Amino acid sequence: MRGDTKLESKFQSNLIKELKEIFHGCLVIKLDSGYIQGIPDLLILFNHKWATLECKQSRDSHKQPNQEYYIGVMNEMSFARFIEPGNKEEVLYDLQQTFKL
Repeated sequence: MRGDTKLESKFQSNLIKELKEIFHGCLVIKLDSGYIQGIPDLLILFNHKWATLECKQSRDSHKQPNQEYYIGVMNEMSFARFIEPGNKEEVLYDLQQTFKL
């Protein structure tokens, strides 16, 4: 496992914990990019709303084919973002606005 993959995995693990604290009672589901190439990493179900997040180590991290496509499509449907340590607070704020907390 490459070092950047380990960092991204740790970021994702910590993010899942934080999402569950912020959105008490939410379900956070890891999606399988092996099933649909480019599908975001996480699906968050909260009350009657949903969102997806694609975790990255940094803003400059490589994007897999179709990731930008699915983020765009899913953002039109509800809420979808790339999230990394540098934009995490902004994305979580926007998600709170979407979930109306």
